Amino acid sequence: MKNKIKELRSELGITQQELADKVFVSSRTIISLEKQQYNPSVLLAYRISSVFNLPIEEVFLFEQDD
Repeated sequence: MKNKIKELRSELGITQQELADKVFVSSRTIISLEKQQYNPSVLLAYRISSVFNLPIEEVFLFEQDD
């Protein structure tokens, strides 16, 4: 599953640590997500999309091959 976290975070002007604090995870988790190395739980995906005020589908891009 791909995501647009890094781009959206940059647009919002927040650091990886600030996003991590808002969604109650470590900055390492955000780094792994941004590098496409980790697929979040539904709860974490919801929290992240809420920070950006976007539907989950606009932050996380499901591809059939995933």
